[in-house]
Amino acid sequence: MPFEWLLALRFLREGRMQTLLIMAGTTAGVAVIIFITALVNGLQASLASRTLSTQAHIVVRSPDEVPSPVLDRFAQSVASHVEPRVQRLRSIDQWERVFRELPAIPGVVAASPMASGSGFASRGDATRSIAIIGVEPALYIRIVDVPGRLVAGGFRIGPGEAVIGTELARDLGAAVGDRIRVVSTEGRNDVFQVTGIFDLGVKDLNRRWVIVPLRSAQSLLELPGGVTNIDLAVADVMLAEEVAGRIAASTGLTAESWMAVNTQLLTAFRNQTMTTRTIRVFLVLIVALGIASVLVVSVVQKQKEIGILRAIGTSPRRIMGVFLIQGGIVGGVGAMLGSALATGMVWAASRVMLQDDGAPLVPAAIPADYYLGAAAVAVVAGVLAAVAPARRAAMLDPVEAIRYG
Repeated sequence: MPFEWLLALRFLREGRMQTLLIMAGTTAGVAVIIFITALVNGLQASLASRTLSTQAHIVVRSPDEVPSPVLDRFAQSVASHVEPRVQRLRSIDQWERVFRELPAIPGVVAASPMASGSGFASRGDATRSIAIIGVEPALYIRIVDVPGRLVAGGFRIGPGEAVIGTELARDLGAAVGDRIRVVSTEGRNDVFQVTGIFDLGVKDLNRRWVIVPLRSAQSLLELPGGVTNIDLAVADVMLAEEVAGRIAASTGLTAESWMAVNTQLLTAFRNQTMTTRTIRVFLVLIVALGIASVLVVSVVQKQKEIGILRAIGTSPRRIMGVFLIQGGIVGGVGAMLGSALATGMVWAASRVMLQDDGAPLVPAAIPADYYLGAAAVAVVAGVLAAVAPARRAAMLDPVEAIRYG
């Protein structure tokens, strides 16, 4: 074993109590860093999963209609007042071609065409305002897991069949097997048999959504063969805005990600991430200061030994290396013990912190990059914290150190 390593281990062993205390501090710091990271990321993943379980990650639709510039007949200039155009219900131009191209865009994992618009649902004397959702069932379940949210019946929407939400079913007094009349704002109407009732966890959706076959919606909304939007699911929800940008650039259509729709949720995610980073920075500083203080004390205590080493020809560089190695050892051992402690903490949290459905709020498995990141931070912090004490030890005058050590 190299001389520097032997001496570093000996110094750590002789200051046993100091070494144990600083390693305990490093262990706690690393464990808290890993645990806080896993906890916050778990909370964000759970919240994002709940929010996005009822909506597409990206919605592709036709661009909004904009008013054409109006020229003043006399001044030949654009008129100062331009009336905004009414946004009428219209289909995506050549949507079949766009639908075939979208799955080839990197990041997109599922696509589903949809024809949606406003209308009214009635049964007997009860009438409610609704959103008509026309879909292809086999494709749409890859976007929103409606079958997993059913409380009655099944997700069967053939011709003349519809699936509605719990709130709407209660308002209309409808059950599975009953018939409801749907009238679109375009004046078309049709009768559907209720084959299933869902609960998406959002009252507004449960009260308004009526899911019908795509062809039925196209007929009700007077969109023969057309769709109003194409819903997409992406592999990484946090990259949805980037994927939406690529889609908009390649198709010329409007691509709106969930991030643009849920700005408050995204702001909350960013604030949580910033808080986590701040906590980690302060923990690293505390660990680094603890290691530095212990090594400074070690330099004072070992002053005579350092003087003797210098007197017999040990170079300042090797003396400096001894204390840098001590800092690295403390950081490395603390990282290993802290990782083990964090594993136990996260496992316990996954058993105690549960969601309403009984699923763990924090996944028991910790990604490997959490361990590697925390270990790297601990070792680097340990080495950097040892720089000042190491320089002081290297600069000691051997005669003064032996005389007053």
